[in-house]
Amino acid sequence: MSGEKPGLTHIGATGEAHMVDVSAKTETVRIATAEGRVKMAQETLALIRQGNAKKGDVIGTARLAGIMAAKRTADLIPLCHPLMLTKVAVEIEEDAALPGLRVTATAKLTGKTGVEMEALTAVSVACLTIYDMAKAADKAMEIGGIRLLEKSGGKSGDFRHPEAR
Repeated sequence: MSGEKPGLTHIGATGEAHMVDVSAKTETVRIATAEGRVKMAQETLALIRQGNAKKGDVIGTARLAGIMAAKRTADLIPLCHPLMLTKVAVEIEEDAALPGLRVTATAKLTGKTGVEMEALTAVSVACLTIYDMAKAADKAMEIGGIRLLEKSGGKSGDFRHPEAR
């Protein structure tokens, strides 16, 4: 980076919110990966692992919810462009250190705008789905750590979160 602070792209000259015009941008392959976590009691994690949660398959349902959410991001975030995603993958794995589940989502397309919001939306909704499906056992679960891990493609170039593992 040149040292200049980037401006807010969705704010006009007089302070009004607007959708960015991407018509002049070049189509490139764009990929973004985000992560989040759901911290829970060890007993709750065991229920999920054993498939004994009251509402059923927590991990499979959360994965599907995340994929569906990525495809609906433009309906949820007012200034996002509707995108023709070519890939959305949601991975959910146990993290004994939490204890709980770590959610990672990757979104991809070839287009004129990035897919960071789609990856972040997928993670957010997957985490919320985990909470919803396991809340009967553990209302004290904590959702957190939602962040962009990396992105590639586009004019702004590549990004990797400094704390990404």
